Amino acid sequence: MKFLTALAGSTIFTTYSVYYVAKLGFNPLQLMLIGTVLELTVLVFEGITGVVADTYSRRLSVILGMFILGGGFTLEGSAVWLAGGTSQLSAYVLVLGAQLLFGLGWTFISGADTAWIVDEVGEEEAGSLFMRSRRLSLAASLLGIGISVGLSTLMPNLPYLAGGAIYFAAGFYLLRCMRETKFQSRNREPQDSHLRAMRNTWLEGAAVVRSSPLLITMVFVTLLESAASEGYDRLWQVHLINGIGFPDLPLSMAAWFGLIGAAETLLGLLAVHFAERRIDMGGERKLSAVLLLLTAVRIACIALLALSPSFGFAVSAVLITGMAASVAEPVYASWLNRNLESRSRATVLSMVSQSDALGQTAGGPVVGWVGSRFSIRASLLAASILLLPLLGVFGRGSRKR
Repeated sequence: MKFLTALAGSTIFTTYSVYYVAKLGFNPLQLMLIGTVLELTVLVFEGITGVVADTYSRRLSVILGMFILGGGFTLEGSAVWLAGGTSQLSAYVLVLGAQLLFGLGWTFISGADTAWIVDEVGEEEAGSLFMRSRRLSLAASLLGIGISVGLSTLMPNLPYLAGGAIYFAAGFYLLRCMRETKFQSRNREPQDSHLRAMRNTWLEGAAVVRSSPLLITMVFVTLLESAASEGYDRLWQVHLINGIGFPDLPLSMAAWFGLIGAAETLLGLLAVHFAERRIDMGGERKLSAVLLLLTAVRIACIALLALSPSFGFAVSAVLITGMAASVAEPVYASWLNRNLESRSRATVLSMVSQSDALGQTAGGPVVGWVGSRFSIRASLLAASILLLPLLGVFGRGSRKR
């Protein structure tokens, strides 16, 4: 499952800026608003879909999400054709509609996939499994980069269509192969409606978050981190296109992004392999120390990208940021799941994801406005500043016994 979803994501997003900027002509504010629509959708539906997963079936939730994502990305890739060259606005409206489907599909998968596998294999095995799946995901990303570059060279929207087809394939694969043996659906009283059962599940998950200072802290961390990542993820490629420029070599824009993505993925594989051997995934204090270090690296590299005087400095910052993110993802997932109860796991994970969506919804437009009002360099600097409070949070966690 992780291999296929990583392959689809890499195929779509390696050269997405070529489609958005070079083909459809979107500006920085429009790019950020696309992200805002996505995150607003996640914010609205995340809690609902997480409750569905905890009340009825994580398997059903994940499979539904795969098919909805397939439809959303197929629509987005077809926007340039459906608009018929009439206006940029028509294509933009279609892309916004596709983002609604993207957000809805993502909420069905988010939390449910992690809750499913942690229940199936147990918390003790989940940490090492997250690391192994991350390595497979990076390998799939490397393959997807080549596919994305090749398709984008032919036509900038083809990577979206290919990614949508991969999500459909993942949905059919999971229908056949995904088993759910440990999850038990909630026993409803005969007089209880489906809505009441879902409400009770949500209230139980909310109580878990409220009773744990650690989870409240991570909701705050997620809020700030997501606001910063929205600015970085949406604008670093645009910064290379419009702010830095590419070396005078016989390579297309898609090829440059493919090479950068391949290098980032290879370095990420090396970093995850090193972390898998050196990091104790069972110790919360050590995990906090690792997250502190990785956050400091991200802050420094995003600031370096914003202030880079040359292409070489900018690309180096992007590569190191990608390495840090590759290691941080499984470390964060392992830390979080060690503090959750099985019966409300998907609901709580969805609530954390909602805080991520809220951060991106609230912080993304602000960062985008800074880019439109001043410069993309200023937007990237704002993103690095948003991460600074996390150093205090993780530093405090790493000192606790």
